[in-house]
Amino acid sequence: MKSLPGILFLSSTLFVLSCSPQKKEEKAKIVYKTVNLSVMQLSDDIYQHISYKDTESFGKVPCNGMIVKGGNETVILDTPANDKSSGELISWIQNSLHAKVNAVVATHFHDDSLGGLKEFDKNNIPSYGETKTVELAKKQTGFGVPNHAFNDTITLNAGKHKILVKYFGEGHTKDNVVAYVPDQKAMFGGCLIKEIDATKGYLGDANIHIWSQTVEKVKAQYPDVKLVIPGHGETGGQELLDYTIKLFRQ
Repeated sequence: MKSLPGILFLSSTLFVLSCSPQKKEEKAKIVYKTVNLSVMQLSDDIYQHISYKDTESFGKVPCNGMIVKGGNETVILDTPANDKSSGELISWIQNSLHAKVNAVVATHFHDDSLGGLKEFDKNNIPSYGETKTVELAKKQTGFGVPNHAFNDTITLNAGKHKILVKYFGEGHTKDNVVAYVPDQKAMFGGCLIKEIDATKGYLGDANIHIWSQTVEKVKAQYPDVKLVIPGHGETGGQELLDYTIKLFRQ
């Protein structure tokens, strides 16, 4: 039987350990910033790009995209909001990451997803959009159109990383897709996914009746996701999916 002092020492040690601050995950860091564009490194190979769109209803809106880097290759999810910001992003990737851009994917047809597409065309970077996105983009004036269409799903590569892009159903728009990087457990939800405490936002092209159902399919498909980048606002984890489901539940 242990002596009383020994028990007290063990108990006090456990108490100190239990009350000590746990090691926190590495915080995101800003690796590039101008008035037009910011880039945040979220992990070794996952970055978030942030550009800005001027709107009448919501003012100057920050718009998110994702960069997946594998070795000297990258894939970009959503262009920055305009050609100038896209030019900055492409230049930064080439000169700072010393990588090429294999592809850019527009996750839906709004300009916060493909507003800078012409700059990618100018740099001979292949662009992709789901068939519905390509069809809707062709009806717009002033913006580019993805030069490769896919039906429902496509898998792209950035070095060792696979990027799965998939259409789950209508929500923010009738064409919104989601991108997932399995080995990073990282998702770009685009405008289908809302940040915590966000309002419903622009609903002019939305299907609010099945939005929650669509996100429930996303959650079921990727139950191990750890990092979620929404189309606008702060990143998070699965709680962003849950919040979006709750926000639009009928």
